[in-house]
Parts: sequence; C-alpha cells; structure tokens
Amino acid sequence: MKTLSTHTLLLALGGQSLLALASEQDTAKGFIEDSQWSLLNRSLYDRRDYEHGSLSNGARNAFKPRSERSDLAEEWAYGLMADFMSGYTTGTVGLGLDAHVYSGWELDSGGGRAGKARVLGVDNDGHPKDEFSRGGAVAKLRISSTELRYGEQRVKIPVFGSSDSRLLPETATGWLLTSRELPATTLYGGHFNESTDRNATSHDQGFVVNYSNGKQGDSFDLVGVRNTAVKGLNASLFSADYADTWRQHYLGAVYTQPLAQGQDLIFDLNLYRTQDTGKALSGRIDNTTWSLLSTYKLGAHSVGLGYQKVDGDTPFDYVTRGAIYLSNAVALSDFNAPREASWQARYDLNMAGYGIPGLTFGALYVRGSGIDGTDMDPNGGYKWLGYGQGGKHWERDLQAKYVVQSGVAKNLAFSLRHAVHRGNAAQAELDANQIRLAIEYPLGGKF
Repeated sequence: MKTLSTHTLLLALGGQSLLALASEQDTAKGFIEDSQWSLLNRSLYDRRDYEHGSLSNGARNAFKPRSERSDLAEEWAYGLMADFMSGYTTGTVGLGLDAHVYSGWELDSGGGRAGKARVLGVDNDGHPKDEFSRGGAVAKLRISSTELRYGEQRVKIPVFGSSDSRLLPETATGWLLTSRELPATTLYGGHFNESTDRNATSHDQGFVVNYSNGKQGDSFDLVGVRNTAVKGLNASLFSADYADTWRQHYLGAVYTQPLAQGQDLIFDLNLYRTQDTGKALSGRIDNTTWSLLSTYKLGAHSVGLGYQKVDGDTPFDYVTRGAIYLSNAVALSDFNAPREASWQARYDLNMAGYGIPGLTFGALYVRGSGIDGTDMDPNGGYKWLGYGQGGKHWERDLQAKYVVQSGVAKNLAFSLRHAVHRGNAAQAELDANQIRLAIEYPLGGKF
C-alpha cells in the first residue's frame, strides 16, 4: 500500500472542515482550561501452571523444550499509570499535548517463577526487573472535527490496537489522523514506526508481532472508516500494510435488534483477509479468518454462540497485542491456527438486575479442531511453531468482576479469572491453568 503523506491526508480529510458551521474545535476552551489528568493504580496477580502439552505458542511463552521450561509462572506486581491530557487552544487551529508515565514494581515473584507470565519487564538476559518504567508524549492538532496526533500513543483500531490486558498498557509511536466531519462517520489514517509491548522498558524494539519470528518490517500504515448511520448497526472497514510482510483488510459489523422489552439479539461479525506483500519477510501468506458471535440478551442474562474459521496454511497473525477482534480470541488462546475451526458458548450475568449493581459474572467454553500446519511455507516465519495435522484443543474461562458504585472507593474494581486450556500435540499451545486477580483504583479530574 502506497503511504500517503501527512499533508495529503490533511487536505483530503480535513480540507472541508474549514467550512463547517459547527465542529469540535468550536467548543475548545483552551490548553489548560480543558486539560485533564488521570492516575490508575493496578495490582495484578497472574499464576499459570503448565501441564503436559505441546510446544508453547510464540505469542505467550518462550519457545523451549519442556525440559527447559518452568512448570509454574507466577507474578504479582503493582502498576501506576499517570496520564495528562491537555485541552486545545482556541481559534481555527487548536494545539494540544498529551503525556504519560507508566511504572511497574515487583511485589512477589521469586524462586524462578517470574518473567514467564509476561507481567514484569525483563532485562537483556531475560531476568525480571524489580522496577520498570517508560513514558512518552503526543503533540496534537485539530481543525474543525479533524484531529492529528503525533508521538507515542494508545490506539484502538481492529488492525492496530494497544492492549491493556496485563500490568501496563501497550503503546505505539507514529501519527494518527481521525476525522469526524461527516455525519455518523469517522475516517482514519495512520503511519507507525514501532509498537511497545506491555512489559517493555524501552521504545526501540520495533513492532510487536504475535506469531511470526521472521525479520520485522520497518513501518505500519492504515486507513479506515466507521459508520453508525443505520440504526442499530456499527460497521467498520480498514486496510493496513505491514511493510514487506503483509497487507491486511478488515470488515467488522455489530448489529443490535431489539425484540421486546428488555430483550435484544446481537450479531458481531469480524473478518480479516491477509496476504504477503513486498519482500514477504514472514514467508508466503494467504489467509482469510472470520468469526460470528450471536448473543441473546434477556434482562440481566446474556447467552452467546459463536463460530470462527481460519482458511489458510498459516495462523492468523497481527501486529500489536490488541489488534485481534475475533470472538474466539480468549484468555489463553486465539484459536487462530492454520485451517482451524472453532465454536464458542458463553453466558454472562449482570447482577444489577438483582439489586447488586457493579457485580458481573461470565463463563465461556471454546473448542477448536481441524488444525493442519503441514503446508506452511518451510522458509516462512511460522514453521517454528510446530503445527501438525489433526490439531485440536479447548479452553474454559470463568470470571467475576465487581466495581464499587459510590462513596470514597467509587470505581474501585476487583476482577478474578480462572482459565483452563488443554490440547493435543498437533497444536501449538501449552496445557495451562491460570488464576488472574486484578485490583484497580482510578483517580482523575480537571485542572
């Protein structure tokens, strides 16, 4: 995909904004007047007991024979995430600045258990650090309802998304243009030159690629659109280019159909189409992966059934940990192996309907089969994963969460998850039992 210059995209997406009668920039009150701060305290305990199984998946564990792996990964850490978000200066062109500092501290992870759950930062020898920190800033410019952000930032897009599922969030460095000039429509354009993993301590490690061990590309470009013009429908279309590796297209749609009082039927469709491009640094890729999750909501209860299919000789891969919107990508597995078909059954309960607001429960079961990695490119970036023929596995996740609704401790959140994964030797995930406890307390306000 040819990279568009920032100047060209500004003219294409923002030129018409100068004529807009009402815009987001019209409401700007000033750099300091609209500024906000937030401070998120997070304590995370993650314990994973690895049972007999196949070689580990490259996205989650070191690739080693079982005799060289620890059977227990256990980490407990405290994270502090401080963010400053300025307002915009007044006038036709608004200027602003966002900044963040993220720090993590080990609480208890000794005896060779640390570093395996990827919660703590590690040094060059793979040993966990007692403390790790990183920070960054974003310069931002706004004309009408078109915003350009440049610097280190968190992105939430189906083809390039910053994950926040461990102690500290993931970030990426580059520029992102977002335009909301058209009714019910948001346009996107972006160019990034690196992404920083959740437990990283530096910004010079290139991109976080989840499954390939091939040579990395040096840039990532994206364009896309989201539209909510049709009642009940949220649709999106994105295209991305990971330099000299792959070109990926995404189609997503969430449709909600009210049935009766307190009843809804929800369909969530996600489809990715990935093909190698340029120098094909990860080898030959021709992959179509899709998922469909149907959910019936009745008051406090939600019941869902989903299906996911990988059509290709390589696993579905993605850059950054959060750029996977597939419904069967769950706690311990993405169910994204070559040729894999998987189905999901889930149940969720919101106790607000029973007089306990803030308390929710969830349970899901996913089973995948039909894995066949025998036709992968022998010189590509996925052969090391060791997929065989006839691979199958399953995962069961149970979760409870409570958020304090009022008082001094308002928004204090507790979440507890128990996950179990089992599979045969022809798939590339470890058998594991996970217990994960997170406690979060957010603070914030205006200056």
